[in-house]
Amino acid sequence: MNSPVTQARPASPERFLNRELSLLAFNRRVLAQAADPNVPLLERLRFICIVSSNMDEFFEVRVAGIKEQLKLGSALPGNDGLLPQEAFRRIGVLAHSIIAEQYALLNDVILPALATEGIEFLRRAQWTPEQQEWIHAYFLNEVMPLLTPIGLDPSHPFPRVLNKSLNFAVELDGNDAFGRSSGAAIVQAPRALPRVIQLPRELTGVDYGFVFLSSVLHQHVGELFTGMDVLGCYQFRVTRNSDLFVDDEEVKNLRTALQGELPQRHFGDAVRLEVADNCSAIMANFLLQQFGLSPEDLYRAPGIVNLVRLMSVPDLIDRPDLQYRPFQPALPKVLTKRFDIFDSIQKQDILLHHPFQSFAPVIQLLEQAADDPQVVAIKMTVYRTGTDSVLMEHLLRAAQKGKEVTVVVELMARFDEEANLSIAARLEEVGAHVVYGVVGYKTHAKMLMVLRREVINKRSGFRRYVHLGTGNYHPRTTRFYTDFGLLTCNDEISDDVNEVFKQLTGLGKARKLKHLWQAPFTLHANMVAAIRQEIENAKAGRKGRIIAKMNSLLERQIIETLYEASSAGVEIDLLVRGVCALRPGVPGMSENIKVRSVVGRFLEHHRIFYFHADGEEKVYLSSADWMERNFFRRIEVCFPILDPRLKRRVIKEGLRTYLSDNAQAWEMDSNGEYNVRSSRRSRTVAQEILLADLTGLITESNDTLPEGNS
Repeated sequence: MNSPVTQARPASPERFLNRELSLLAFNRRVLAQAADPNVPLLERLRFICIVSSNMDEFFEVRVAGIKEQLKLGSALPGNDGLLPQEAFRRIGVLAHSIIAEQYALLNDVILPALATEGIEFLRRAQWTPEQQEWIHAYFLNEVMPLLTPIGLDPSHPFPRVLNKSLNFAVELDGNDAFGRSSGAAIVQAPRALPRVIQLPRELTGVDYGFVFLSSVLHQHVGELFTGMDVLGCYQFRVTRNSDLFVDDEEVKNLRTALQGELPQRHFGDAVRLEVADNCSAIMANFLLQQFGLSPEDLYRAPGIVNLVRLMSVPDLIDRPDLQYRPFQPALPKVLTKRFDIFDSIQKQDILLHHPFQSFAPVIQLLEQAADDPQVVAIKMTVYRTGTDSVLMEHLLRAAQKGKEVTVVVELMARFDEEANLSIAARLEEVGAHVVYGVVGYKTHAKMLMVLRREVINKRSGFRRYVHLGTGNYHPRTTRFYTDFGLLTCNDEISDDVNEVFKQLTGLGKARKLKHLWQAPFTLHANMVAAIRQEIENAKAGRKGRIIAKMNSLLERQIIETLYEASSAGVEIDLLVRGVCALRPGVPGMSENIKVRSVVGRFLEHHRIFYFHADGEEKVYLSSADWMERNFFRRIEVCFPILDPRLKRRVIKEGLRTYLSDNAQAWEMDSNGEYNVRSSRRSRTVAQEILLADLTGLITESNDTLPEGNS
């Protein structure tokens, strides 16, 4: 489905920014966290790793898609007017630049700073004889038994290399026991081996001394090739296209089709080759040929080629002073004295602001529902929930107790497909109803509904208890992602949620909903209409005001309507964490639009939409970004905050606090460049204000907050 603007207006670089370049700009903002001396040292290392993880997914999905366009000879420009060839060239320049900055920051700043704190990563040239002896024993006992070196000759072709796995290309001289002298071999590092190995303190003289697995293998690789000379040993890593293809029109059983596709993900087309910076040109070219890649796909790393595996290091080090201060997520006051979740929700709607407030009430709702004899049915959507989710255990128990449990599992949740297949199988084994939504539309809405038999107005009946959220039902990510969740038993909201579940599990026409805006039916039209209402108000001389917070902004008609609103005098503030194709601050087009991106301790994840509405102040929360896929190719819900008290909370905590940030907020200019907002008077950090307000945690940065912010 295309919007009218998409069909009518040609691609325009003056009106739209490139999606991939905008995503790379976001990763540069994440990298800036690693460079920020206000961030604890081990957390700076973690941000280095997050950048690598983000870049991996960027190549697996976004770059892979562009390379597919190039392979097919596509000459169609994107919304930004760039042809695939030019987009790919610019991506390469920027990606190489970011990765070079990342390694320079790691090698020249982070690792030396860690060393001054007694946390050292020992290079081979630094090993003492005692350390060498210990490392050699570790190699013989823990590493060598798992290795299978593969010599390259006519009977041993180049092996299939797993996506993002650590490998070594070895240049050899001499003949082996059979007289072969191919001159090259491949050694694949088993994924079961840790990439960072801690040495005993008595051997290093520091509190924490580590060596990289790559250094251990490099030092002793010659022992795998007896009687031959090792001329060179080079780390390498290949990134592959990881998108799964399931033909919506041909598939008869989505689960079976997906199970057939998943094993191939590790062996998709190569899109990037990373090699150690000491890799010879001959070997680098040889590897490029093996993977069907070009020189522009080569990335040389001055260090280990898989920085993601350093993510475990902060957890190995007991130095609280080098990490973010821990905090205890709070509970809303309505839940601190009442232990019956159903009674609490009956009293009033409950708003949860994660991670500052606990996710426990949602778990408690499902736990009590599983055990309560008055509960007869539970319905829930699952997009990402983790492999060992306590929520799933409660659902399983509810089904085992004979309750009607219906779970809409989204099998096509990228990189969570395997976990969701496992969850679906376990639920089916205990008699739960498992459906996979609607083929061709990802079920991205976050909904939980409990049907409970109660006495209502002195008569027996059913009451529905509902949770709607902006984030996933994943207890672990609720500790790191900012999201809102609403617990309510409002009859009209509950009726809407029930109607959406009927669509997902059955057949029939979509009925008009009272409060919820739903994709792919009404969400886009209602969002455009809400913006247009602000335009009409501004043209009539009344106040026009829009504030929106989301992860990504790409959809063309929304952007064009925002431009129209700006020209009409509507004041617009956009908080867009990641990709933003809109150009703010362009005279005559978007001079009344400001775009900010907040990057900090927590991943900004909630989607909030505020419209002044001539003083009514309408506030909506959603799981949907302003992207074409969310509006037209996903099942999403956008729900209003009806309680005036909770509405004020969302405006204050989710919007105004972030608009006041002058330390971790980046403001975009009309060219798509970002600069940190700063103030000479005081440092205001939105996430730290919320920590102080909602959990009582005072950090060094916010213990002198300006009056009125806390």
